[in-house]
Amino acid sequence: MTVPVRSLRFADAREAADLAAFLGRLLHYDRAAAVRLQAGGGALAVFGRPPSFEVLAIRTARLSRDPDFDVTVSAGELLEALDTEAAGEAVCPLPDSVTGPPWAGLLPPRGGWQERPGLPGPVDLRTRLTDAVAEFRSRDAALPEDRRTRAERDLIGHDIWSRTVGDTELPLRAVHAAQSLGFLRPAPDFPVALFTAGAWLRLRTPFGSIALRGAGGGGLGALAVTVGTA
Repeated sequence: MTVPVRSLRFADAREAADLAAFLGRLLHYDRAAAVRLQAGGGALAVFGRPPSFEVLAIRTARLSRDPDFDVTVSAGELLEALDTEAAGEAVCPLPDSVTGPPWAGLLPPRGGWQERPGLPGPVDLRTRLTDAVAEFRSRDAALPEDRRTRAERDLIGHDIWSRTVGDTELPLRAVHAAQSLGFLRPAPDFPVALFTAGAWLRLRTPFGSIALRGAGGGGLGALAVTVGTA
């Protein structure tokens, strides 16, 4: 087929399929989601922000060409292009650019990351998530009828998901986001690591990362960015 001038040619169809799966999860939380795309060095980084977690999620994919661009597009239009164009050929035309949301102007640094100790392993992280969900349901069920409001539930959620994990500053909601977006898998040897760069924290897994500003980071405060790895 003729490849459009503005197109993505993935290293293989699996790369396109994995990116489509990520976009589908992102759209589950925000049907009007936009994503910022940065391409260079044979790789594509896709940044998104699922509002339920106050994070930015990024998934990367390997490209067979080496384009260099930075554009924001509709996540839904990109997913549609992947579904219709990438099947079997791993080629996807870029949707038209859109006006970027505020978060798209503040991404974590590309370099300067240092690994930090104290992060529990993946099994422990998943156990913490299971316990947190059970606690939320229990506390929600215990609310008197006259306090069963969205505001009260938000207070419970904030208390639970703002707790830090292990001996780190990483809030539990970042781990929750990683699991919900498909970045945290149920394998005992699944590698996870925590990195910092200035005020930013980044939870990295083989399928993506969640990065966010730590307490006192200022700016967007709890904003989290996911940097995916292929």
